[in-house]
Amino acid sequence: MSMDFTDQRLSYEKGELDQQSVPDSPFELLKEWMNEAIAQKVQEPYAMSLATCGADNKPSVRIVLMREITENGVVFYTNYESAKGQDIAENPNVEALFFWHELERQVRISGSIAKIDANKSAAYFQKRPHDSQVGAWVSQPQSGEVADREVMQTKFDELQNQYPEDSQVPTPEFWGGYEITIHEIEFWQGRANRMHDRIVYTKDNGESWTTKRLLP
Repeated sequence: MSMDFTDQRLSYEKGELDQQSVPDSPFELLKEWMNEAIAQKVQEPYAMSLATCGADNKPSVRIVLMREITENGVVFYTNYESAKGQDIAENPNVEALFFWHELERQVRISGSIAKIDANKSAAYFQKRPHDSQVGAWVSQPQSGEVADREVMQTKFDELQNQYPEDSQVPTPEFWGGYEITIHEIEFWQGRANRMHDRIVYTKDNGESWTTKRLLP
């Protein structure tokens, strides 16, 4: 049986975005919107959809947690040998999307991706909760097939015994951070009558940013 949502719609009326008043740098606006999402208690506002495409030309998308806004882009952490890691090794061009329903906003990021410094990855890994550190070792190879959950739990318990709560879990060589260097970023603010505001920042000659408005 099909499901029909053609009569379900909302009118977006919570904000506006004026090209003449946006900051020169998109990172200022990204931080401003992120802080507003945090203030509005959006659940995990740093969660973003990450789209990759490997040599097979088949796009893949999943949710990852952005952990840092840098001077050039955004950083997240994952298993380098995962399906997304394999895609990235074959094609360093990615897109990411933040969606904050409570604010009727989206931010779409397009750029290139590369691994961050291993020392920085290790420093972040050691900040994670102990059980999450152990879990990173269980999830290897990430996305690989497993017979059942019991196999995972057994491995987790074994590693918990090997690395008790008061011990240091070593940082896996197959785990670390990626930074998306932003080449283009679009800020989308929902408006009434589907007359949405869309402002795009694009790097001009790799140095300054230029903006333009897009039709909704």
